[in-house]
Amino acid sequence: MQDKSLIYKRLYAWYESSRRVLPWRETEDPYYIWLSEVILQQTRVAQGMEYYLRFIARWPKVEDLAAAKEEEVLREWQGLGYYSRARNLHKAAQMIAESHSFPHTFEEIRALPGIGDYTAGAIASFAYNLPYPAMDGNVYRVVARLMDIDEAFDTTAGKKLFHKRIEELLDRDNPRLFNSAIMEFGALYCTPVLGDACEACPLADICMGHAHGTADLLPVRKPRPKVRDRWFTYHIYIQGDKTLIQKRENPKDIWYHLYEFPCEESVGEAPEKPRNIEISKYRDIELTHVLSHQRIHARFIIHKVQKMPEIPGTILIRWDDLDDFALSRLTLRALDTIQHKV
Repeated sequence: MQDKSLIYKRLYAWYESSRRVLPWRETEDPYYIWLSEVILQQTRVAQGMEYYLRFIARWPKVEDLAAAKEEEVLREWQGLGYYSRARNLHKAAQMIAESHSFPHTFEEIRALPGIGDYTAGAIASFAYNLPYPAMDGNVYRVVARLMDIDEAFDTTAGKKLFHKRIEELLDRDNPRLFNSAIMEFGALYCTPVLGDACEACPLADICMGHAHGTADLLPVRKPRPKVRDRWFTYHIYIQGDKTLIQKRENPKDIWYHLYEFPCEESVGEAPEKPRNIEISKYRDIELTHVLSHQRIHARFIIHKVQKMPEIPGTILIRWDDLDDFALSRLTLRALDTIQHKV
């Protein structure tokens, strides 16, 4: 292990001069910290900021979020993806409200729905200055390079090894500052593509990855799973100012409890044209929507009809009321594309 005191000195000096001013760093309120961590998972700070500010404006206390309807929370979350995070956020808020206090220990925080070791460590350290690491992707990258670790960080063995190393490195006297600094360093300086940054790095002379010429190769991750292709055909029925939508009800599938236009899934490419329906105007668009492990090939077919078809599970709404429903990101993309055609 390198000289920890020297790592702290260099890292903290860089952080004080280079860190971003972010609202969740200016508070020790565990609710605000938790909210920011959940939003920023899989989300860039620039995009997440808008959602964070909107959430705390609408639900300034955890009790306010707990009292909201799930559909309201999903509507505010719309566009962030990974909607299970929003559902778990809402469930956890209800549990906290019932107990009349935000959890104060790592174990209690970790027991909340949707909270793993990383988020629990982040809340525990940032809100309460407890000595727990916050291992996000940026930290994995910095630690892998600093200690020249070529074990894949996203395997069971790799997670154990990285957790051991970060536990050894953690500044137990000031975990809040340490976690903030190392996360920011990975986000702004020790980025995936290094370029010439290594040579001017404040940790260069104590970084094993730099010394061994391996920094550009780290961190290592396990091979990505194969992406699954799916074909969806959406039917957009329009009668005057009315349309039909339906809620996705399979908890094991994507976009659970979000709304979309009536949809048919087919094996292989979607059919060329709808059949057995009266059409006074026909338009269609095709979109490809890539998720973490799925690639959706979607066709949206617009039907101008004299009478709405009877489709189980659909509800009739005004077109202008679509904004009141939590819609999948794919549906939002389609709406942006077809507005001028409807």
